[in-house]
Amino acid sequence: MSRIGKKPVPVPQGVTAQVEGQTVTAKGPKGELKFVVNDEVLVKLENDAIAVDPRDQSKDARSKWGMSRTQIANILQGVKDGFEKRLEINGVGYRAAMQGKNLQLSLGYSHEVIYEAPDGISISCPKPTEIVIAGIDKQVVGQVAAEIRKKRGPEPYKGKGVKYADETIVRKEGKKK
Repeated sequence: MSRIGKKPVPVPQGVTAQVEGQTVTAKGPKGELKFVVNDEVLVKLENDAIAVDPRDQSKDARSKWGMSRTQIANILQGVKDGFEKRLEINGVGYRAAMQGKNLQLSLGYSHEVIYEAPDGISISCPKPTEIVIAGIDKQVVGQVAAEIRKKRGPEPYKGKGVKYADETIVRKEGKKK
């Protein structure tokens, strides 16, 4: 049994939610998001909360139950507050800067790495070694952060590269003479 799926998702103040068939739509101060729930899960809007239940007790329906509830909670939080991911850049000469809407990264390659931000995502660089990614869709914010981190992931010997702000890099000891 899903412990997450049992709890209904409360609709926060300032957000309007609609359930039409299998589509959940949320409108808030930050924007509008839609989520189409799988057919094996039943969705209802009752007294300012969205309830999610499996249609039957099959393994497939139960596995999609908690995931659907979490997705709905994420779109409600996204249209109200939005999501944010922070990246840190470590290494001599490694830095980031905004070039219009694009992110320009100097990561030790022979060329500059240019990353174009997708629609609905805002990227900012408060410091040359810090990148802030913000948006209303949690999945897209995480995907953009992962793509930027992939340009030069952190290495375990000197810790150089792009890492999440809350990530700890397990350091290795170098070669001994």
